[in-house]
Amino acid sequence: MTPNPLFDRLFPEGHAVAVSEHFVSGTATVGGETIRVVGTGGDAEIGVELALAMAVDVLRTVRDEPGRAILVLVDTQGQRLRRRDELLGINVYMAHLAQCLEVARRAGHRVVSLVHGRAVSGGYITGGMMADRCHALASAEISVMNLPAMARVTKIPQQRLEELAESSPVFAPGAANYLRMGQLDSLWADDPAAALAASLTDDVPVLAGGRTDRRREFGAERGGRPLALAVSRRVRTDAVD
Repeated sequence: MTPNPLFDRLFPEGHAVAVSEHFVSGTATVGGETIRVVGTGGDAEIGVELALAMAVDVLRTVRDEPGRAILVLVDTQGQRLRRRDELLGINVYMAHLAQCLEVARRAGHRVVSLVHGRAVSGGYITGGMMADRCHALASAEISVMNLPAMARVTKIPQQRLEELAESSPVFAPGAANYLRMGQLDSLWADDPAAALAASLTDDVPVLAGGRTDRRREFGAERGGRPLALAVSRRVRTDAVD
């Protein structure tokens, strides 16, 4: 899906969102309210310039538009794999972007992310997964690492990984598997505009310990990560004891 038709579907009340060299930025009207839109488009490689541009946009919103909701659009093949970016410290730039989104959340901005194309590795972690609510279009593709690359890194035969992927979403790419693991709140198919409006206004429940991150609970309920919640609770209990 190309960006402009997506924007028209997401923002039927109107928008001023543009894409410049894979950088998505602008404002849109949702439920009569103006929101800030920032993110990536066109299967972007996130290099130092793009990571910094997104971070600047988020911090400018915190400074100039207090409390305004932020929608992070995600369509990326991950960080740019070039010597120049590695030497400049792309990992630090991407960590800075994640920290800026956390600053926005703590300053009272509702942050919602939407994977509308592809989301790979750190490009999804530093953008999409830093939001209060994480969503994806039903057609989106999400993966941390494809199975051939995972086989090279882990030294586990690819055939064995393919077998594991059939029964465990941890090894399998795809938005539906990330939904099962709890990394997504929901998949949007029929009416993304209504889904976005609902996500911007629903309550974020406070869990035990003051947490608002529900991914462990979702993973347990949906059967995608059956042990994460139990292990974390045991760690907390043992730490108290």
